[in-house]
Amino acid sequence: MTLPTGILLSTAYFAPIRYFSKLAVYPEVYIEQHENFIKQTYRNRTVILGANGPVSLIIPVEKGRGQKIRIKDLRIAYDEEWQRNHWRTIFSAYNSSPFFEYYADDIEPFFRKKTEFLFDFNQQLTETILGIMEIETTLKLTEDFEQVPEQCLNFREQISPKTHRTAEDPTFVPRPYTQVFSEKFGFVPDLSILDLLFNEGPSAPDILQESILFE
Repeated sequence: MTLPTGILLSTAYFAPIRYFSKLAVYPEVYIEQHENFIKQTYRNRTVILGANGPVSLIIPVEKGRGQKIRIKDLRIAYDEEWQRNHWRTIFSAYNSSPFFEYYADDIEPFFRKKTEFLFDFNQQLTETILGIMEIETTLKLTEDFEQVPEQCLNFREQISPKTHRTAEDPTFVPRPYTQVFSEKFGFVPDLSILDLLFNEGPSAPDILQESILFE
């Protein structure tokens, strides 16, 4: 299979490994900013592995008068202390992982400052993770929703926390690695990029590369 020049993705909150594997290999990456917000997706949720199994962390968003809200205009809700709760859950899951102490100082500030828009928050997170892993990928933003950049695969809806919504992707074969609770659950694939980063540290970019297959 020939590697296309680029890929079009939705925004995501600490996106899963499959998502970041795309960022690691495609020369051009476009992030959709003009679509309407879709609930129950990685746009405002991430899945980590805790002592009792996978845990979904969901960012609450403000409800608009209409159901259709453009993703770049969607505001984060701060009525509840979701930041403190998310960080506590992440700390509990990964504080004993090999590389948590190396990267916690880069991640924890995002759970103290208040960012107005979900899209901006996700962009900052993604760019921070790319910087930590030294992956030199430039994230470009779409100019229009309907227009898919030339030579790009459209993966806006292909990567989903809902199994029945996740499209088949023969190029992605998650490479197993040691997780904090491996002895209890075995290997749990395609969790949040945080799981890979905290467990594997500097080896994370190599594992992303090894999870993509091209003929």
